[in-house]
Amino acid sequence: MSTVLPGGMSEAPQQRQKPSEEFLFHGDRLVAYRDDGPVAQTLGRLSGGQLPPLLPLLVAAIVTGILLIAGVGGQTSPAIFAPVLALLLAGPASTHPHNGRLDWLVPPIMRAIEYGYISTLAFAHDVSKPLTYAFIGVLAYHHYDTVYRTRQRLWPAKWVFRAGLGWDGRLLIVAIATLAGELPITIAVLTVYLGLLFGIESVYTWTRTGTGKGIMVDLEDEGEAPGGTAAEQEEEAEAARAEAKAASEETV
Repeated sequence: MSTVLPGGMSEAPQQRQKPSEEFLFHGDRLVAYRDDGPVAQTLGRLSGGQLPPLLPLLVAAIVTGILLIAGVGGQTSPAIFAPVLALLLAGPASTHPHNGRLDWLVPPIMRAIEYGYISTLAFAHDVSKPLTYAFIGVLAYHHYDTVYRTRQRLWPAKWVFRAGLGWDGRLLIVAIATLAGELPITIAVLTVYLGLLFGIESVYTWTRTGTGKGIMVDLEDEGEAPGGTAAEQEEEAEAARAEAKAASEETV
């Protein structure tokens, strides 16, 4: 209902401004950067996306750091159980829209936990340093590739995150391998498997989309990502900005 102001002017009811397409786009990118696996995604669905991601993740990072400092040398060291605690704290937020002001901190903190945990356990259990660096390099390539793709509005297929095990799956496998005394061979197998998976899928996708020629393929029909040519993307962004401006003017 509109209200009548002095002088006979009416005031339209205030309307809540819808989030712009670009705002939602950046939130989707942060979710992709998390690189959640099936376990974390299941916890996220159970929580309904209501748990904010940053604070629980900060607690997980602190707990992981304390457990790593407490001891990583033996097969019964406290650090082996860090992935379970990190998963229980950070996993339920995997379906949150990540629209908080500081939620951009979530992906780098998750990478610090993952890379730090894997490298610390590997060095403590006499895993070859070149092999450890190769494993971290494979993961870094995958995360860099995800960042660069989403900048082009080209999301990796969902099966890539599942087949890549996610940060949660990789940490759990490393912890179990440490308990079993098979960490070196496990890291070697993971390096080869993930290297082939991420490398072949990345090359195939970039070749198929023809991004190097300035052409983008619409992958929406395949359930992978929003796409289109650069001109179409610019038109969509301009339409989103116009809609946001119109909604803002209606509230004045």
